[in-house]
Amino acid sequence: MFETRVNRSKFASALAILELIYHSAVHSIRITHRHAIWSIFINMLQAIIFVLSFYAMFEILGMRRTAIRGDFLLYLMSGIFLFMTHVKTVGAIAGAGTSTSAMMKHAPMNTAVAIGAAALSTLYIQILSLFMILFIYHVAFTPITIEQPVYALGTLLLSWYTGIGVGLVLLSMRPWAPQFVSVFSQVYQRANMIASGKMFAANSLPGYMIAMFDWNPLFHAIDQCRGFVFLNYTPHNSSLAYPIWVGTALCMIGLMGEFYTRKHVSLSWDAKR
Repeated sequence: MFETRVNRSKFASALAILELIYHSAVHSIRITHRHAIWSIFINMLQAIIFVLSFYAMFEILGMRRTAIRGDFLLYLMSGIFLFMTHVKTVGAIAGAGTSTSAMMKHAPMNTAVAIGAAALSTLYIQILSLFMILFIYHVAFTPITIEQPVYALGTLLLSWYTGIGVGLVLLSMRPWAPQFVSVFSQVYQRANMIASGKMFAANSLPGYMIAMFDWNPLFHAIDQCRGFVFLNYTPHNSSLAYPIWVGTALCMIGLMGEFYTRKHVSLSWDAKR
């Protein structure tokens, strides 16, 4: 009530919003632990467990011959890193603060800041974990070579971007159907264990199976990533443009849905649940 209003330029307002996103992202990283390093360590541990689990499964089932010729662990990591980035971004964005959240009652905070902080904190943890694991593997075990590292990193950003799009759609639906969004988010993340195509090379699939996976933008991102990581693999059954267009369309739909929800949502909805 007793507040002195300060007129700011557009540039100053943008800097204030960016600073707010930064502090909110730091809070998101440290939400489970006082030190951010523990959040990164836990994420690294999850990725390592994923890699070792799939390595053991491929060894037991004798599926290594279906992999791309080259470093087998790098083949596994190229799929698992993109998968984890995508699904964790979906979960973070879908769980970001809505218009009825308690934090939104404070003046500087808004849904755009919450969404931006959730997206940036997830990307920060995933990229830092990726570089740490690759560095340790390269130094302690065997030297690795990534043919086009910049483009490979671009596909990681692409999986993050499509995760933002899916998460925005779910976030806009959450005040209307919270139980459905919660269940669908979990089902979507579990289904991508197979639908993402991280366990096989797309070029090895028969034609009738391609149709079962090519709807998924993450499938295209992972297959294109392996084309940039390995010299002797050229993707023929995926497209780099498809996840870009799908991610953009989902972001637009999610932003429009979030705007509509913000205009019509009521605080009494939360009180009734």
